Amino acid sequence: MGGGGGRGELSAGLVVEWGSRPRVGCGLHVVLVEPEIPPNTGNIARLCLASGAQLHLIEPLGFSLDDRALRRAGMDYWEECRVKVWPSWQGWVEAHPGVRFWLFTTKGSVAHWDAPFRVGDALVFGRETRGLPQWLLDANREWLLRIPMVEGARSLNLATAVGIALYEAWRVCLATEKERV
Repeated sequence: MGGGGGRGELSAGLVVEWGSRPRVGCGLHVVLVEPEIPPNTGNIARLCLASGAQLHLIEPLGFSLDDRALRRAGMDYWEECRVKVWPSWQGWVEAHPGVRFWLFTTKGSVAHWDAPFRVGDALVFGRETRGLPQWLLDANREWLLRIPMVEGARSLNLATAVGIALYEAWRVCLATEKERV
């Protein structure tokens, strides 16, 4: 969907308050566990704003939220982004009982396009340099997803991976909503 047309059609999700304007969004959460690179997080914040997703940052962060590079990547949208910072993974989990979370990793055996996403799900991504902690992967084997790549490709940029996953999850949520109607 290009340009400004068709925005009203994208109704899967929830009406959320951002800044002073209510918007219909995808109803998904994006969780970054210990992100390290400010421009990646800024670009991901823009993706979340554009899709209506809630962005969650799990500390420690590799930068300050006042970082110029973070705000430059988020452009003039930063003040409208819904960003919540959590002191730990456990704190986020306890505050979101019942939320399904999908862990994105190169170690996953299920491709992201095979996941049965639904509104309210969380898409979880790890550090740019190391990915998600091994203990988290070990404890949640049934929720591991990968974004397929050709053999020899090591990884994708974090913001690129979030964009691929977020818009596929939203597509699935929209398709599921249409099937229910």
